[in-house]
Amino acid sequence: MPQLEVRPQASSFWSYASPLLALLITVAIGMGLFLALGKDPVKGLQVFFWEPIKSPYALGELLVKATPLLIIALGLAVCFRSNVWNIGAEGQYVMGALAAGGVALLADKTTGAWIMPVVLLAGVLGGMAWGGITALLRDRFNANEILVSLMLVYVADMVLSYLVFGPWKDPNGYNFPQTKTFEAVTQIPRLMQGSRVNIGIVLGLLGVAGLWLFLFRTYAGFRQEVSGLAPAAARYAGFSSRRALWVALLVSGGAAGLAGALEVAGPIGQLTPYVPAGYGFAAIIVAFVGRLHPVGMVFSALLMSMFYIGGELAQSRLGLPKSLTGVFQGLLLFNLLACDTLIAYRLKIFKSRVSTMAASVKGAH
Repeated sequence: MPQLEVRPQASSFWSYASPLLALLITVAIGMGLFLALGKDPVKGLQVFFWEPIKSPYALGELLVKATPLLIIALGLAVCFRSNVWNIGAEGQYVMGALAAGGVALLADKTTGAWIMPVVLLAGVLGGMAWGGITALLRDRFNANEILVSLMLVYVADMVLSYLVFGPWKDPNGYNFPQTKTFEAVTQIPRLMQGSRVNIGIVLGLLGVAGLWLFLFRTYAGFRQEVSGLAPAAARYAGFSSRRALWVALLVSGGAAGLAGALEVAGPIGQLTPYVPAGYGFAAIIVAFVGRLHPVGMVFSALLMSMFYIGGELAQSRLGLPKSLTGVFQGLLLFNLLACDTLIAYRLKIFKSRVSTMAASVKGAH
């Protein structure tokens, strides 16, 4: 009988190999899923893993999807490494989009280029404010940050719906629930003609470098992790766990808000009820598949972006529901959690005959 045996120490090999094994298992299950739905599994995998990278334009769209996922995941990594469980990045993303959209709506034909940085700053502050509510309730009333941050997602969605169906609705929009298209001066600059890739990807890569320096090369990063993971040791060393809580949620909220601002002032160009795209929840998977490491999250963001694009293509080309994206995301997370067992345990399939005979002799005596 196969058994799990505790390792003397955690396996460094499986710490890195576990996400790869989880991806392979996800692909295998995906092939079975395509077969069960009566589709060619080769074409199905091609839609998910080849179409998003087969041309320069496709690569550009891959980066457009990966940018918000990466930026949100970077902020969540600060939270999770600090033992603060922010599950509400989606709400912070929406509030950042709302704050940025509100500033963008103030622009007119005479507004100068100075407003574009203000739009991004408004997004950051909007996300930080929403994350700050969770920090305040956890700090002052010891409320569970998982529940608070998650419930605030639905509050943010309702605020968005109220504004686009009401005060901010475009009077010339043929009664569609959306704001007017933002002025060109508020649009995020693109990096190249013929592609939707904008400076958001540059900001994301700068965030990768900044987070790596903060976590692994600064005293503040060390203090942040210790304060969250070992509060008693942190107090003994004079570190503040309250400060770690606020820093984690404000940084995470600000990153999600920035992603929301980049999205509405970039590819979307206006506020609609469809701003919530699930990026805040998918970024949780990105963070853990990337092992909460800045560089690892770059690759996991690209992978998750493939799932988003693959789900859209599967709907249009294979006649499958778009919810297939969520199925692949859930499979990847579930398989990752299962494969992570190998970090602390080894799979022992057969007991040796010698050990069995020794046990029998010992039992006889």
